Parts: sequence; C-alpha cells; structure tokens
Amino acid sequence: MIKLFVGLGNPGAEYEATRHNAGFWWIDAVARELKMSLGLDHSYHGLVARAFIKGQTVWLLEPQTFMNASGKSVAALARFFKILPGEILVAHDELDITPGQAKLKLGGSHAGHNGLRDIHAHLGTDDYWRLRIGVGHPGIKSEVVNWVLKKPSAEQRTAIEDCIGRSIKALPALLAGEMDKATMLIHTSKPPRPKPPRPADLPPKEGEPT
Repeated sequence: MIKLFVGLGNPGAEYEATRHNAGFWWIDAVARELKMSLGLDHSYHGLVARAFIKGQTVWLLEPQTFMNASGKSVAALARFFKILPGEILVAHDELDITPGQAKLKLGGSHAGHNGLRDIHAHLGTDDYWRLRIGVGHPGIKSEVVNWVLKKPSAEQRTAIEDCIGRSIKALPALLAGEMDKATMLIHTSKPPRPKPPRPADLPPKEGEPT
C-alpha cells in the first residue's frame, strides 16, 4: 500500500497557481477527500498530515524546501518512519502529458525534473511511485523553465483540476496497494468528449422539442 503521498511544488503565494505546483494541488485534493489537515512540521521540512486508515498510518507531505531540494523533506519523513520507497507516491507536473490527463508509474528516470532528481539522490533509488500530472509542453526546450513557473490558461487549469478530481477515485486502490487497479483507473479516466454542436439552421430531429 501507499503510506506516504507527496506532492511537489514551490512554497509561496507567487508560485501557488503555477504549473510546477500541480503536485501540491493533488495533495490538497487528497486532503479534502480524506478529511485531513496539513500543518507545518519543521522536522520534515514541509506541510504534513497524518491519519489512520484501515489500521495503517498514512502521511501526506508537501515539501516546503523549494522544488530543487524536495528530497530533503521526503527522505526525512520516510526514513524516520521506515517507509519503503515502494510505499511512496510522488505527484508532480509532467511536461510530456497534455493537461487533462495523468499517468501512474513505478521507477524510471527523473527526465530532468529537479524535484524527482533530488528525491532520487536522497532516497538512493528511483524505485518509488509517481503520479505524473500533465501540464503540457511549450514546444521549445529553452522555454520549459518559464513554462512551469507560469500559470496555465484558464482552460488548462480547468482540465488539470478535472483530471485531479477524476484521479482521486483511485485513492482506495492506492491505499489498499492494488496498484494495477489504481493504474487502470487513472489511465482510463479521461475527460468526456463534448458533443459537437448542431448547426442552428438544421431542423430538429423527429420527436425533438422545438
């Protein structure tokens, strides 16, 4: 089961609504769903919440170290409470996924994400779970830093928030350690297709109110 849920982002009001804070948005949604309250804990360099769910202690964590030092916070809590890497899920912004979609994976490269890079270094392994929340790519590598530190458009923010809401449905599976089921729920949870508008000059279909 997942015992430690981590959301990555940068502290401070100026970063609160930026793409790089998608991990914080997800943890905030989890806290609301589980009726948990995050509070600052200097021992673990972050906002922390703890709850007992079905006989297990579950932690939520939002590192307040700034993105590049996220591993300091994650490792401090995980090591003190002897939480294994495979029992950790890190939610973060993902450039290679479009807004409105999310993917769950175990292990793998940090792909240049500085928060994951630091977690790799502090845990000494990449063998932990990631929830990759799509924020899209600017299309030019040199623009990536500016992209993640800017606010998404209203349309993109709505897509991301809707995706987060749908992914929360996988929480029971994540808490039970049913990772295949959680993966299926998250990967198949896509926004509904809008119905194409019918031209106003077309006559109504038979039986349709006018």
